[in-house]
Amino acid sequence: MDHRVARRVIFIAALIVLTLIVGVVGFRVIEGYSFFDAFYMTLITITTVGYQEIHPLSRAGRIFNSFLILFGVSAMFFAVGAMTQTIIELQLHDSYGKRRIKRAIMQMKDHYIVCGFGRVGRNAAFELQRAGVPFLVIDRNEQRVERATQAGMPTLSADAMRDETLREAGLLRARGLIAALATDAENVFVILSAKTLNPNLTVVARASEEDAEQKLLRAGADTVLSPYSIAGHRLAQALVRPHVVRLIDFAGRTMGLDVTTEQLRVTAASQFAGRELGDASLRHSGVIVLALSQPDGKMLFNPPQETKIAAGDILVVMGEPHSLRALESLLTGRD
Repeated sequence: MDHRVARRVIFIAALIVLTLIVGVVGFRVIEGYSFFDAFYMTLITITTVGYQEIHPLSRAGRIFNSFLILFGVSAMFFAVGAMTQTIIELQLHDSYGKRRIKRAIMQMKDHYIVCGFGRVGRNAAFELQRAGVPFLVIDRNEQRVERATQAGMPTLSADAMRDETLREAGLLRARGLIAALATDAENVFVILSAKTLNPNLTVVARASEEDAEQKLLRAGADTVLSPYSIAGHRLAQALVRPHVVRLIDFAGRTMGLDVTTEQLRVTAASQFAGRELGDASLRHSGVIVLALSQPDGKMLFNPPQETKIAAGDILVVMGEPHSLRALESLLTGRD
């Protein structure tokens, strides 16, 4: 749509400019008008203003002007019609696009909601997009909404602090929410609203000030992260323990390799429930088990092979995407 509109506008502008050039050249050559007089005469002719001739026209000048009227007026009517058509198409396209997005949001389930598309929210949204999980961006800034839309993300141009907006975003069907608005007060408001509407929702929040972390947790956030605190910690670690930082980056990003880190939950239907990590099927699955998180919150890093897996446990594993998908099928019993 955008390319077609741009081509149409360029064509209309070129047609009008061509008409003006033809008129200016014709009046200068045939009647000897000055450049300004020729331009003015051409302009009032093609716009059908109806002013009298600047200077009396000769027979040749009137013949030329007759053709200029026919061509110029036709060109102007065509330009007006094309622009009107373009405006109507844009309005219809915008209306259709909004209805299409609304239908897509209504069909979302177990998705994530990103409130705010600033620097933090934008990076979180791109990470969700890279992970291939369903999510929705909410922001009231039109420029940010346009940027998210151009990136291929479902967006909602609205105020995330309003209950109506959260309901429209499918909060009651959502799995989690990221509160990444500009201020801590706005994030607290969003968390309170979200937790009131959906108490089972997992909420992750961004904190600008250090003393706001406890307030966000009391409001209902499950996890609170401070970008400035994390950045300062990582900067210091990059100097003191650069290899550790590289390993963390490797675990969190692909670094150009087809390897990623994932968390997989063991269900009661899994063939691994009640068996040890050293089981031959798991050992040869092509993944590395980094940690095991138990339902009571206990985390075992680099768990020994004799560790038994139970339903409800979460394995933090690293491997190639196809190996992770195969292992997920085994752990969930969907194979």
